[in-house]
Amino acid sequence: MSDMLALTMGDPAGIGPEITVGAWQALHRHGPAFVVIGDPAILARAGGAVCEVADVAAARAAFADAIPVLPLPLGAPVVPGHPDSANADAITSSIAHAVRMARGGEVAGVVTNPISKVVLRRAGFPHPGHTEYLGELCGTPGREVMMLACPHLRVVPVTVHVALRQAIAELGTHDIIRTTRTTHAALRRDFGIDAPRIAIAGLNPHAGEGGTMGTEERDIIIPAIEALRAQGMDITGPWPPDTMFTPTARARYDVAMCMYHDQGLIPLKTLDMAQGVNVTLGLPIIRTSPDHGTAFDIAGQGIADPSSLVAAMRMAAEMAVHRNMS
Repeated sequence: MSDMLALTMGDPAGIGPEITVGAWQALHRHGPAFVVIGDPAILARAGGAVCEVADVAAARAAFADAIPVLPLPLGAPVVPGHPDSANADAITSSIAHAVRMARGGEVAGVVTNPISKVVLRRAGFPHPGHTEYLGELCGTPGREVMMLACPHLRVVPVTVHVALRQAIAELGTHDIIRTTRTTHAALRRDFGIDAPRIAIAGLNPHAGEGGTMGTEERDIIIPAIEALRAQGMDITGPWPPDTMFTPTARARYDVAMCMYHDQGLIPLKTLDMAQGVNVTLGLPIIRTSPDHGTAFDIAGQGIADPSSLVAAMRMAAEMAVHRNMS
C-alpha cells in the first residue's frame, strides 16, 4: 500500500490553488507526500513550483522539489473569485480519479480541496455535497458519515446537509444508531481508540427538561442510547447541548454525536477552525478535507491560510497508519 495521498483540485476559482501551494511548502521536506489531480497552470499561477507527472511513482520522486500534478484539463479559463460552472466536470472528475486511485491502492487516502455546491448544482450535480458523492463513488451510498475533528473536539452530525426544519422532521432512532455505530467502528479502526467514549447530544434546550421543552429526547434519542448501550458501547447522554462543549465536559468523551449540522460545527469551528478537519467515515477509503469552503471573496489575494489543509493531510496519513495496523 502506498503512503502517498491524492489531493483533488476543488474549485479552481477558490482558494484551493493557494492553500495547495502553502500545504506543499509546509510538507515537502518531511511529508506526508501528495499528488494533485488538477491543472498545473493554476498551481503555477498561485506561486507553486510544479511538475507534471504520469503516475504515483513519478510523483513521489518529484515531491521534495515541486508539487507533482496529474494533469486534468479545465473546461474554461479561471478567474480567481469568479467560479464558472463550465469547470464542474473537471472538479468532479478530479474527485472521481482520486477515489479510483485510493480504491486501487495507488494512494493511502484522498484529501479534497473545497468545492462550491452552488456552482456544481448549476451544472446538474445531483448530490448535496462531497460526502454524499464520495458514498456513491465508493459504492456505499447512505452509509457515509461526516465527522469534524480538531485537537480539542470531534463531532458527528446525525443529519447533515438539509434545512433545520427538515433535519428535525427526519431525525429518527435508527439514524442515531446507524451513525453512532459507524462512528464507533471508525474511531477504533482509523483513530486507534480501543474503547471509544461517545456522548450523544439532546435536540432541545436542556435536553428537553423531562419533556417540558420537547419530547424528541424521550421518544427518539433515549431509545437509541439504550440500544447502543445494549451493544456494549460506552454511551452517555442525552447531554444538554449548551453545556456539553465546555473543557470539563469535553474531557469525558472522544466524540460528540450531534442531532443537526450546526449543533456540532459551530463549537468545533469556534474552538479551532484553523486545525479543523472534515473526515468521511464509513467508506472503504480514507478521506479528509479542510473544514472551510472555497472563500471566493479572498481567492487570488495570497492571504488564504493553508493550516486546515495541512491538518487534513496529516490526519489522513495518521488514519492510514492505524487502518493498516488494524
